[in-house]
Amino acid sequence: MKKLLAATSAIAVLSVSTVWAQGQLSLDGKTIGVAVVGTQHFWDREAFNGATSRVEELGGTVVAVDGGRDNQVHADNHDVLMNRGVDAVISILGDGAVEPKFEALQAAGIPVFSVDHPSPHVVNNTTSDNYYMGTTIGRYMADAMGGAGKVAVFNAFENSLRICGIRTGLWKYVLQDYPEIEIIQPELAEEFANAPEDARRQTLDLLSQYPEGEIDAIHVGCWDQPAIGVVQALEESGRTDVLVTALDGGPDTLEIMAEEGSPFVANVAQQPRLIGQTAAENVARYFAGDTLLPQTYVEVVPINGPEEAKAAYKELGYGEIN
Repeated sequence: MKKLLAATSAIAVLSVSTVWAQGQLSLDGKTIGVAVVGTQHFWDREAFNGATSRVEELGGTVVAVDGGRDNQVHADNHDVLMNRGVDAVISILGDGAVEPKFEALQAAGIPVFSVDHPSPHVVNNTTSDNYYMGTTIGRYMADAMGGAGKVAVFNAFENSLRICGIRTGLWKYVLQDYPEIEIIQPELAEEFANAPEDARRQTLDLLSQYPEGEIDAIHVGCWDQPAIGVVQALEESGRTDVLVTALDGGPDTLEIMAEEGSPFVANVAQQPRLIGQTAAENVARYFAGDTLLPQTYVEVVPINGPEEAKAAYKELGYGEIN
């Protein structure tokens, strides 16, 4: 199943890139708005840079707006793009506040292409396979725990962001097959701003409530920046009995995973720059008259253990970890 999903994702990306490489795609003369919820986080910044650079490589003009990680500002920025008279919009992330903006753009004849935000008002959404991410990290974590034990989860965004709901929901679905794994209640809710420090403080509190032998793992359900703080708290407490898993696989977290004896044992890395590039190519395909499917899935890289973290770090173009 894993090979099939990876092959499907790879084919989706290859078909776009191959046509572009042959010079059959162009955004010459087109002005493309690119709205990003924020650029503070590595993932968001990479997706934004991938989209804007590919639009320019295809001959288009970019009008960029940054929401500063405020979902309402991000939504309102779509009005700015409409008033600028852009030919299409690439919208990166955001919550439900963008939906009426998408609908208004659609009504005005301006096609919208989203990144990590499925919507009935967009032509296409480019994303990682969040279903595969959730099930894979669930299996990896369960295996690392030996199929039994207690796990705490940071899960602030399951109900507000669909991609987070999918990832955490599928993680929980896998754990139904492991009746001896218990999810500690209540679930933890991380803050986005300064997530590592917030998660560090919450983890220290958690560890004081659960001494050695009473907690076996901590999972971050949607992304992996809080996992940095989780690992710091474990190190400060001298706790070597707790495993850590998360999702996203940015360079900073892969470096932590690659350290000898790291408690951070599993991750699934995304390719945000490629996702942004693919969204831009899909805009060009649309203007070339191609019929697009509602979703384009970009391949992810599952990571289980330090050696795979080192290999993924290199594969994803971040350099070498010795």
